[in-house]
Amino acid sequence: MFGLSSSSSSASNMRVTNTPASDLALTNLAFCSPSDLRNFAVPGHNNLYLAAVADSFVLSLSAHDNIGSGQIALNVVQRRCVKVSSGDSVQVSRFVPPEDFNLALLTLDLEFVKKGSKSEQIDAVLLAKQLRKRFMNQVMTVGQKVLFEYHGNNYSFTVSNAAVEGQEKSNSLERGMISDDTYIVFETSRDSGIKIVNQREGATSNIFKQKEFNLQSLGIGGLSAEFADIFRRAFASRVFPPHVTSKLGIKHVKGMLLFGPPGTGKTLMARQIGKILNGKEPKIVNGPEVLSKFVGETEKNVRDLFADAEQDQRTRGDESDLHVIIFDEIDAICKSRGSTRDGTGVHDSIVNQLLTKIDGVESLNNVLLIGMTNRKDMLDEALLRPGRLEVQVEISLPDENGRLQILQIHTNKMKENSFLAADVNLQELAARTKNYSGAELEGVVKSAVSYALNRQLSLEDLTKPVEEENIKVTMDDFLNALHEVTSAFGASTDDLERCRLHGIVECGDRHKHIYQRTMLLVEQVKVSKGSPLVTCLLEGSRGSGKTALSATVGIDSDFPYVKIVSAESMIGLHESTKCAQIIKVFEDAYKSPLSVIILDDIERLLEYVPIGSRFSNFISQTLLVLLKRLPPKGKKLMVIGTTSELDFLESIGFCDTFSVTYHIPTLNTKDAKKVLEQLNVFSDEDIDSAAEALNDMPIRKLYMLIEMAAQGEQGGSAEAIFSGKEKINIAHFYDCFQDVVR
Repeated sequence: MFGLSSSSSSASNMRVTNTPASDLALTNLAFCSPSDLRNFAVPGHNNLYLAAVADSFVLSLSAHDNIGSGQIALNVVQRRCVKVSSGDSVQVSRFVPPEDFNLALLTLDLEFVKKGSKSEQIDAVLLAKQLRKRFMNQVMTVGQKVLFEYHGNNYSFTVSNAAVEGQEKSNSLERGMISDDTYIVFETSRDSGIKIVNQREGATSNIFKQKEFNLQSLGIGGLSAEFADIFRRAFASRVFPPHVTSKLGIKHVKGMLLFGPPGTGKTLMARQIGKILNGKEPKIVNGPEVLSKFVGETEKNVRDLFADAEQDQRTRGDESDLHVIIFDEIDAICKSRGSTRDGTGVHDSIVNQLLTKIDGVESLNNVLLIGMTNRKDMLDEALLRPGRLEVQVEISLPDENGRLQILQIHTNKMKENSFLAADVNLQELAARTKNYSGAELEGVVKSAVSYALNRQLSLEDLTKPVEEENIKVTMDDFLNALHEVTSAFGASTDDLERCRLHGIVECGDRHKHIYQRTMLLVEQVKVSKGSPLVTCLLEGSRGSGKTALSATVGIDSDFPYVKIVSAESMIGLHESTKCAQIIKVFEDAYKSPLSVIILDDIERLLEYVPIGSRFSNFISQTLLVLLKRLPPKGKKLMVIGTTSELDFLESIGFCDTFSVTYHIPTLNTKDAKKVLEQLNVFSDEDIDSAAEALNDMPIRKLYMLIEMAAQGEQGGSAEAIFSGKEKINIAHFYDCFQDVVR
């Protein structure tokens, strides 16, 4: 737009005084002496006098005999805008408007001068015509406040937008001159008592408190795409005035469901949506709170939630406020009808009552119901149909950019107050925290802060004053916090490391080949668009290293979700409980973009017994279905199974469900020698004979045998042998060998 300096004459200081009469305060004119007025005449315009006051606003001037020379009379609102008091000196200069300065669009926030309980209905066309006539050729600047009288009431308006035709927005002040062609749009707050009618163009509904808002300022990070979906489906129609939606013949969306893993921000988003909406204060209900022990009381509680909205709809119709009802843990009360066996039918009645209120015969159009759950599968299907909770948005785990936004939100105040050390790299932390939810990232930040605060405390003297400027949260604090706060949907690194206690050693080309081929399958899952599910079976004799190899593949894959399913974590459980645990692991994997699931000792999971070939058909069928079920769109999964009973799995048709099967061989002499060379526990002259004895031995047995022989005949030799100071006695080794193979 146009700044002051380029279109103003030389400035002079004038003393501020009050407007000479109260009725003149409603003209938006400034007044000066007749002798001073000629200094502000605009060249080429008759009777147009403009003054730039304090480099803030441009006012039209008029002469008044009661104003002395060197004085300028401003009303109370003008003085407040310019930030001067009566008697102060203010800089004033003539303002010469540039060419093409007429306003095309002027947006005004309208309110009563004296706020009270009165209400008025104003015709936008008539008021705009009156204001154009009254303030013709006056310059309006964004932020300027003006008093005026209309139909016996005193009003004020604040300029919120001033657009000159053909001019783009710039960083300078936005201003322009009112002309006959200026289109004026009026806006009011809901509690102003002013109702604007007959305003068709450029008008929008006041559904949001702010004209624009930043998700990060609301404390929401990593959910921009989800919020865009919610806005398009649930709020786009509400932004337009009621007459537009009635002409389109549509009804507003009345319900949305936010679902996803715990801690991803469902409740936070619902709470913030309630805050930014310009309706009634949202009602937040935790699911179980609705329940009551008295017959019919639960249904009454549901009806009471909608009572205010019904009253508002009856009295105000389409102009009624938006009523937001937030249901947290909605799965607790809206279970699928017929699924509960309590005999009371209360849960079924709640669903029926809710459906009647949302989408019944007398359904409301001024209600927005927001439900949240991490068990969408438990909800009654009727709730999810159009007209009910029709907008269903999955709030999933944040990606790397989302995690960075969340970390920035939680460390923003630290950074502002210089508590965040310079070495903290939030980008690196975002990369390290794969599959962390928003709540877990907040936990990481709190844990890091606890380390920083603990450094400033002395357990010997807790009353010692803390030097605030010494508190610094460092990168080491965050790295320590990552070990303390782990992701529920992350890789089970500790469990995987326990599967390879001795680490991984080079044990021949055959094992190396299988590892490389399995890692190629990992790469296939990662990059291929046609292979969202890849399954691989590792079979071999017991102790051949199948579990260690699968754990290594899981760790080296660098996938965010890696879980191992083994029988040892299910000891004593009923087969239905085992199935539920296995299904949960797969369901959790579907929430991650890339996942690896290791089914260790499948025959043990199936409760296989060789006598009579008994096994659990229940678990078998569950695994067969899960191994064939494709993950959701955009998710990729690799399943690695291990077994020592290949013949049994083939007999029940289990092997056919795996894409690839690899045989893990036992060690031959050459492989055993390579392992012994790396362990460095035999002398050069004994290593060949030891390797010869270890031919066709599983690697786990080899490690067991070496551990036994390293103890020495009298014991106590292990530390010296593994440190390289001594070597294993070959004769003692053969004795131990006989014990192992016997």
